[in-house]
Amino acid sequence: MAKGELKTYQAKRRFDETPEPKGKKGRAGKAGGSYLIQRHAATRLHWDFRIEVDGVLKSWAVTKAPSRDPAVKRLAVEVEDHPLDYGGFEGTIPSGNYGAGTVQMWDRGTWEPQHPETLSDDWARGSIKMTLSGERLQGGWALVRLKSDRGKPSKRANWLLIKEKDEHAVPGEGDANLEIDASVTTGRSLAEIAEGKKKWTSSKPVARKAPKTPEPKAREAKLGKPPAFVPIQLCKVADHPPSGAGWAHEIKFDGYRVQVSTGGGQARVYTRRGHDWSAKFPELAADAASWPDGIVDGEVCALDADHMPDFSALQAAIGDGRTAGLVFFAFDLLAEGTEDLRKLALSHRKARLQAHLDRVPKAAGKRVRYVDHFATTGQAVLDSACRMDLEGVISKKLDAPYAAGRSGAWLKSKCRGRDEVVIGGWSSEGGTRFRSLLVGVREAGGLRSLGRVGTGYAQPLLKTLLPPLKAAASDTSPFAGKGAPRGGRDVHWVKPVLVAEIEHGGYTESGTLRHAAYKGLREDKAAAEVTERPQAPTPAGKSGKPDRVAAALHVPGEPAPGGKRGKLIVAGVSISNPDKILWPAVDDRPAITKGELVRYYEMAVDRILPHVADRPVSIIRAPDGIAGQKFFQRHAMPGSNPRLKLMDVKERAPYVAVSDVGGLVAIGQSGGLELHPWGCAPDDPETPEQITFDLDPDEGLDFADVIAAAKVMKKELEALGLNPFVKTTGGKGLHVVVPIRTDARSRIEWDQCKAFAKEVCERVRRDQPDRFTTTIAKKARGGKIFLDYLRNGRMATAVAPWSPRARPGAGVAFPLSWGQVKSGLDPRAFTLHDAAALLKKPDPWPDFRAGAVSLRPILKKVL
Repeated sequence: MAKGELKTYQAKRRFDETPEPKGKKGRAGKAGGSYLIQRHAATRLHWDFRIEVDGVLKSWAVTKAPSRDPAVKRLAVEVEDHPLDYGGFEGTIPSGNYGAGTVQMWDRGTWEPQHPETLSDDWARGSIKMTLSGERLQGGWALVRLKSDRGKPSKRANWLLIKEKDEHAVPGEGDANLEIDASVTTGRSLAEIAEGKKKWTSSKPVARKAPKTPEPKAREAKLGKPPAFVPIQLCKVADHPPSGAGWAHEIKFDGYRVQVSTGGGQARVYTRRGHDWSAKFPELAADAASWPDGIVDGEVCALDADHMPDFSALQAAIGDGRTAGLVFFAFDLLAEGTEDLRKLALSHRKARLQAHLDRVPKAAGKRVRYVDHFATTGQAVLDSACRMDLEGVISKKLDAPYAAGRSGAWLKSKCRGRDEVVIGGWSSEGGTRFRSLLVGVREAGGLRSLGRVGTGYAQPLLKTLLPPLKAAASDTSPFAGKGAPRGGRDVHWVKPVLVAEIEHGGYTESGTLRHAAYKGLREDKAAAEVTERPQAPTPAGKSGKPDRVAAALHVPGEPAPGGKRGKLIVAGVSISNPDKILWPAVDDRPAITKGELVRYYEMAVDRILPHVADRPVSIIRAPDGIAGQKFFQRHAMPGSNPRLKLMDVKERAPYVAVSDVGGLVAIGQSGGLELHPWGCAPDDPETPEQITFDLDPDEGLDFADVIAAAKVMKKELEALGLNPFVKTTGGKGLHVVVPIRTDARSRIEWDQCKAFAKEVCERVRRDQPDRFTTTIAKKARGGKIFLDYLRNGRMATAVAPWSPRARPGAGVAFPLSWGQVKSGLDPRAFTLHDAAALLKKPDPWPDFRAGAVSLRPILKKVL
């Protein structure tokens, strides 16, 4: 790696004319350090990408704004090193000087190499992988040096800047970040910096020539008054979030949809139907008056003690006039200045919104939060939201314009059965005391009854509910059709004009709401809109990491949001006794609880499921921990968790299987410590898809003998044209695993699978009979390694990669690369204690299934 130096930087600049810092080389520290991007309107607009290395800022000029879309590769031309002081520079370089033009601080934060131990070699090879923690860019990024320019040696050090695929990637975002024109330090646009607003100052006075000022844009044009209300875009209901690329997924907030319109030093807050509610949200309206001119779409929410949206608290706050603590979550920008943005793609509008809010004065921004979006699988985001007891997810097409009304470009998926119903009456006790609401949805002939809502009536909510009910009193029932409620002394009818927000647990067989609870009145919605019955709860799927979802709700200066106090729900599964110890403390390692086990299953889901999902799985359960009774469970038991899948394998009872993170967590909830799946294809118990060789050493042998045995087995299998993989067992042995193809032309039977495995083991034994045995009896092993081929018959199992083991030390069956199978390998290094660190590293088996080959032609040679 080239040493950092500043001679070239200093030679190119006249520091008596430019405000840029002369600087000096800093002290070289550990790998990593500060990172920044400066947007530079020089001869050509570009983005200067800089990372701290060896006491300087290594720098690249990037042709366009870095994109979070992994499919977009940005040309990055390596330029001279800059001093660390340059990380604080924002201002204008006068014309006639090198790099003349306006410089804006576009992003800042820290970086660290993903592989610090090989950084020098990576630099020499021209492939640097890093993790950024910036205000706009996060996650994994790569700089890759180009070897040539159109087949000829490159005259300059040209690189590519590429976003890696991770939870921070946004496939389909494309060039949206080009729209972001706001400093992360001062909020100024390039034009405002050039004009000298909130002027950056150098450490010494500088005589400047008049710089070229970037042209003001329509977004900076001033309005004389707030724009009029714009009809809003609405969502269609979906059972599950879309899974394809090109979608962004946002939290579904539990509040009031509003539109904030600003201009002329004033602001208006409109409801979803265009009513002016500025007087109901006076603090938000006062803050917004000093925002940049435009129209922002979002949701007003009240946050509870755990900093989670609470619709009931919002109702109470509005009713009592205590709205100072409400938060506006902004998720779209419809206009900026005089520019109508609705025809732009969502990805561009979101980028403009982020810059728009960055320009909000700090004092006026305490009640507004930018709603980030996630482009990981929608189901993963939904499951994270459900785990945090949020309402659900809104999925939006990144390339779609903003269109009023409902369309398939915006879809909502809910964690809970929560929606709106029309109130048709209420019941009482003794003729006066409130008891429940009678609710339904509108149809042509009247309201179709959905039953009663009997809970959720806290006193603050009743105070806001009873006056509207009495004002809408009616002598006749609005209900019609089958199931319409009957009248009586304790039944009071109302005109069908009031809309209630409810939460429920699905439907009974008769079609009425189950366990319905009242959450508040929806004064912002018309009863005529409520024509579909509430959506049932959406089943959760694969888990996603909740940290970014939580961050989207976080109010700066407050504790990070979490789940409800006093209960643990993981992936939608209630966990009983989460503090029960399953693995006692050993040496200096602390005990591991059930709560920690289910969190591990949740965290490792993407590594475990490819090897377990939709296959019969045997489970070693230890409900009272490894010191208590253990038992092997194959079949489903009465009262099994509904998140578990059942598979018919032509036995006396179905086998247990899992298909998603909820199933894994349900196994953990029941004390399931080990996972032993069949080696079959998913949803096809009669077709083998892998062959497992268990290398089990006799007592007294060193692990080095097992390592040597694995290499022998690898050589034998590769000679046959197979692609072997290797993993620890969580004990003293190793498994060598071979994936095989399962298509119609390649499919084999279980007896063929077992016979092949046996013959391979016999070949190895015959070649080195003093080292290996295929005899199962321990007394016959005689200091040899037992080559166990018996895990390859129908109903036979092997421990899954990443499965914990019900043994002291909490070992994990860990997949290895062959490069790790060498002297010094210690299988005890892979435990639940180390899981978080192990999961941050690349998957050692990323191409396991891709390595599958057809076994049929090989069988003809071997058997």
